[in-house]
Amino acid sequence: MSENTKQLIMIVDDAKTIRRAGQMFLEEAGYVVAFAEDGFSALSAIQENRPDLILLDIMMPKLDGYQTCHLIKSNEDFKDIPVVMISSNDGPFDAVVGQLWGCDDYVTKPFKKDALLKTVKLQLEKRNS
Repeated sequence: MSENTKQLIMIVDDAKTIRRAGQMFLEEAGYVVAFAEDGFSALSAIQENRPDLILLDIMMPKLDGYQTCHLIKSNEDFKDIPVVMISSNDGPFDAVVGQLWGCDDYVTKPFKKDALLKTVKLQLEKRNS
């Protein structure tokens, strides 16, 4: 049994392929995975599931990742949950804007397994220290 077994990672992305790739990488590493397809459904899923970390796409319908991150970080119950923004843009702009909205880290997609797992582990360690 992995040390990660009880840690729940939520992937919020409107692209099914990204959700599935993330699920595969994270479950292989021993994490439990939950999903949401947009910002609004993420907010209710966070309330329901209480994830240990959230991977949050920036470009989504209805409520984008920046707005969703801001709402998460503005909520007293959820503000300590690490939020890692995921985006297909690899320039520094999205990472900086994400930090302004309250995200904890940034991963470019399509993400590589090692980069994703390293970021998830780092953010979970920061939260638990």
